[in-house]
Amino acid sequence: MGRKTSGITLLGGAAAIPETPDKALLERVANPHPDTAYVARFAAPEFTSLCPVTGQPDFAHLVIDYVPGDWLVESKSLKLYLASFRNHGAFHEDCTVAIGKRLATLLEPQFLRIGGYWYPRGGIPIDVFWQTGKLPKDVWLPDQGVPPYRGRG
Repeated sequence: MGRKTSGITLLGGAAAIPETPDKALLERVANPHPDTAYVARFAAPEFTSLCPVTGQPDFAHLVIDYVPGDWLVESKSLKLYLASFRNHGAFHEDCTVAIGKRLATLLEPQFLRIGGYWYPRGGIPIDVFWQTGKLPKDVWLPDQGVPPYRGRG
């Protein structure tokens, strides 16, 4: 039988997109299988933020893989957190690494990696990768499945 998810405030009701990532509430729930090493993956193929210089929108395909310890990220809170970046001005590297670090702090996973596959800005695509922890032995970690940007080539 799974462990309780008490203290969750966003699930089951209407919730507005937070004004900024700092104001976003990320919630966690107990991992029902803390004795088993497995990978959980979240993909956000329509992630947006703003260029901090021009204010123009930037677009990315984010892939977050983690091997949970005692905690899982509650998916609605993650969705709202990621949406809070749509009016947030930051460089690609800052957005990608900040998301990874915040999740790592919240969840204390055995392993976490984030791939930020950003669409071209100024004609140059920027891909950003960050990870923490070591992948446990015998855990299958598939490729993130996002092909490198090819343009018309």
